[in-house]
Amino acid sequence: MRSGQRLGRRFGWLWGAYGASALGTWLAFGSFELIAIRVLHAGPAVVAALASVGAAVGAAVAVPLGPWVEFRRKRPVLIAMDLVRFAALLTVPAAFALGVLTFVQLLVVSVVVAAADITFRAASGAYLKTLVRAEDLLVAGARFESTAWTTTIIGPPLGGAAIGLLGPVATVVADGVSYLLSALGVRASGGHEPRPERQKAARMRAPELLDGWRYILADPILRPLFFNTALFNALVMAAQPLLAVLMLGRLGFSPWQYGLAFAAPSIGGLLGSRLARPLVTRYGQHRVMVASGALRALWPIGLAFIGPGTGGLLLVMGVELGLIFCCGVFNPVSSTYRLERTRNDRVTRTLTAWAVTTKASTALLTALWGVLGALLGPRIAVALAGALLLATPLLLPRRAGVPVTGAEVAAERV
Repeated sequence: MRSGQRLGRRFGWLWGAYGASALGTWLAFGSFELIAIRVLHAGPAVVAALASVGAAVGAAVAVPLGPWVEFRRKRPVLIAMDLVRFAALLTVPAAFALGVLTFVQLLVVSVVVAAADITFRAASGAYLKTLVRAEDLLVAGARFESTAWTTTIIGPPLGGAAIGLLGPVATVVADGVSYLLSALGVRASGGHEPRPERQKAARMRAPELLDGWRYILADPILRPLFFNTALFNALVMAAQPLLAVLMLGRLGFSPWQYGLAFAAPSIGGLLGSRLARPLVTRYGQHRVMVASGALRALWPIGLAFIGPGTGGLLLVMGVELGLIFCCGVFNPVSSTYRLERTRNDRVTRTLTAWAVTTKASTALLTALWGVLGALLGPRIAVALAGALLLATPLLLPRRAGVPVTGAEVAAERV
């Protein structure tokens, strides 16, 4: 990334909004699980259900929103989704203060936040393509990625300390406020955004709900990347609730240690995101994406060997450092690859389909791993997820693709 490269004031506000919400998310890292475990006294299966069912239903709710958002201005949608998440999260501390907080409410809030999150991510991808030039997409993506890992370094330790002093509900408040700040940042980005033109009938039809998946599956480059991303993310995330139960329960780690174990290694993500563009310049986009995508799959199996005390903590930190560094390189390269291969009039639908599939597969595997954790124990379930991750590089694209050009778009419309 060229030092000091400017992408414009409007991008700067969007970047700042992203940083605010990302910090809030990491301040509240694991807060719902901790509330379920420590306030509602939930077991492994219930904690896994909270993560899986909320994400699955949220993904289903988001399905019709992709086609609907495609033909609307994206900035108002981004602001609305931030405000929805702000309002939903603040119901949790309100219910806790009144002594009426239940598992059902946590589940409903997780559904609303998941649906709003998918819609926000899809709309922001389309909005980003209107703010920066095509040749600057990787620079923008790397900046978002570096911000994500910076907030990951800062957020969990601060959140862990806040949980230790004030309880996990306090970090939910911080997360909600961060979405309000994000909404203000997106609003401040200003500028005129033309309303996208709808090529078909004014009323959305049921078959359009599947347009994003049709576009992905018809593309020989996007299709394998799509399956690789969905499976990798699902397996990594499916093991997280069980890892929380293992570390915070059986192994006796404190909340601040749990936060530190995932925060300190995030320096690897910051370094990886800074190296993404120089590596692409030297070795090529496809080669860097495949190499980093394959290397990231080698690390999670190490989490099966975690033990108590300092040695166990250092093992988690070492595994996470290697995993996060590879993800820090892979994520901005793959997201740029995806945007370049997607037509401007299909971005929101495609990104919605991508996010919905990732959320749904994560929910499905998280629920399955919750059952496996209850039957086999958290450690064996974590090991099984790590073993399956070793096969995910087989799904990476085997050949390089080229960005979609204006000629290709015109040809598809003939």
